[in-house]
Amino acid sequence: MAPRPVIIDCDPGTDDAIALLLAFAAPEAIDLRAITVAGGNVGLAHTLRNALALTALAGARVPVHAGADRPLLGRYVSAEAVHGADGLGGIALPPGGAPAMGLAMDVIRAELRAADMPLTLVGIGPATNFALALASEPALAARIGEIVLMTGAAGAGNVTPAAEFNAWSDPEALAILLGCGAPVSLVTLELTAQARVTPARLAALSACGDGLCLRVACDILAASLAVGAHPAGVPLHDPCVIAWLIAPGLFSAESCAVAVDCAPPEMRGRTRIGPGEGAKLLRRLDADGFFALLGARLSMLV
Repeated sequence: MAPRPVIIDCDPGTDDAIALLLAFAAPEAIDLRAITVAGGNVGLAHTLRNALALTALAGARVPVHAGADRPLLGRYVSAEAVHGADGLGGIALPPGGAPAMGLAMDVIRAELRAADMPLTLVGIGPATNFALALASEPALAARIGEIVLMTGAAGAGNVTPAAEFNAWSDPEALAILLGCGAPVSLVTLELTAQARVTPARLAALSACGDGLCLRVACDILAASLAVGAHPAGVPLHDPCVIAWLIAPGLFSAESCAVAVDCAPPEMRGRTRIGPGEGAKLLRRLDADGFFALLGARLSMLV
């Protein structure tokens, strides 16, 4: 089968960095048409710089476009305590090139219009850029094959008791995607809790090769492990989304109904996930298979 055409919208971010490298290492599965970037884990100046640096590091020929620096409503809040002030846990990368021409929302619309087959939209940050594109041209939802989002939780959140960070950062944008009519697949905190980096898994990953991209990935993961106490390991949220595109057999999934709360403040960003139809919920992950995939793929990069 031909690789599926994909746009990745991201906010690198330590786990976004691993997700991008994994996507670059799977050209037979992912035809990456564009990378669009938002402010999220850290501010847009950092996330854009990080996306450009990672793309250059891997030698990927993918245009990187700047997008929204804040949510549709409310104020921007970063996650520097988790990702560091630079977004990559202090791991310095050689600078990448300049961003490609065009704002993210315009590029997303143009790619959807021009695609010769349905596009997959992959969101691993706040949903603002995708929402701006679809809110300004709703008919383009018919040209989407799948929207895959790392967002939300069926239970407790990781930024407030009610909400996961990406959903909480821009719930109005997430509501637009959930209501656009395109198929949506959700990677929630319950799924990513099954993909935890431990010192033993990091050592096994390091032993997969000596390429620069693999070494950088391991350095970023080591920096993540060093932040705070993680007795069970650090969940690798965003790479789970890319693994779903490459190796869906590692996952089990089921239909669900989902909505997101935009108010009151204490419930803002809560995702209400339950029985029903309208979306697909990734439920279980073969964690050993996931980390084997990660090592095998990252070792293929330069």
